[in-house]
Amino acid sequence: MFDGTPLKEQRLVVVGAGSRTGRALARAASAAGAALVLAGPDPRRLEWTAGELSGPSEVLALDLADERSIAGFAGRVGGFDHLVSTAAMPANGPLKDLEAADVQRAFSAKVIGPLLLAKHLSGQVAASGSFTFFSGLAAWRPAPERTVMATTNGALAFLVRALAVEIAPVRVNAVSPGIVDTGSWDGLGADKEAFLRGVAERNPAGRVGSPEDLVKAVFYAIDNPYVTGTVLHVDGGGRLA
Repeated sequence: MFDGTPLKEQRLVVVGAGSRTGRALARAASAAGAALVLAGPDPRRLEWTAGELSGPSEVLALDLADERSIAGFAGRVGGFDHLVSTAAMPANGPLKDLEAADVQRAFSAKVIGPLLLAKHLSGQVAASGSFTFFSGLAAWRPAPERTVMATTNGALAFLVRALAVEIAPVRVNAVSPGIVDTGSWDGLGADKEAFLRGVAERNPAGRVGSPEDLVKAVFYAIDNPYVTGTVLHVDGGGRLA
C-alpha cells in the first residue's frame, strides 16, 4: 500500500481534476501531503474538487484544445514536481457518423494536448519530476464504434515513448485503465451490475478496477525514478481476455 511519503511537500499539477478520476487522484495526493494545482476547462468543477481536499490547492483554467491557453497556463503555474493528465474527450459512435470536429477534440485531449503540455511545461518541471498521461484499454482491445478512442489511446502510448527520450531526464509515462468503476458506468442504470459482473468474470484478475487502483499506478509512476517511456496497464488483464 502506498504510504504517501514520496508526494510530501511536492507540487503536483492535475489536468482534468474536475473528472471523477482526476478528483480521486487529487484527494489522494492532497492527503499524501502534496500541494495541488487543479487544471481543466471548467472552473466550477475544479472548485468542487478543491473543496474536497485536505491540503493547499489552486485552480487554473486550461483548455487542451487551445495552444494559447496551454502557453498561458505555463506562464501562471510556475515550477512544479509532477504533472498528471487524466483528460479525455471521447468521440464514440459508428464510423459513418463521426464528425471531424469531434475527432479533432478527442486528439486534442489525448495526443496534441499532452504533446503541447510537454512543449510548454518541460522547462518548469523538476529534473527529478515526471509527466503521467492516461491512455486506455481500447488501444489494445479495439471494438466497433470505438475507433477514435482506440486510435487516440494508441497514439498516446507512442507519444509517451518519444517524449521520454525528447525531454529526458524528466520522466514520461502513461497509465492505461481497463474497466474501472469510477461512476462513469452509472448511466447503465439497472444493467450496470450485470455489466461489471460480466467484465469481472472475463478478467484474469477476477474483478473490475477501482479508482484506488488507478491512484496506486499513478503514484508508482511518479515515485519510481527508473520508470520512463512506459505504459502501466491497470486493466485486470482485460487486454488479454
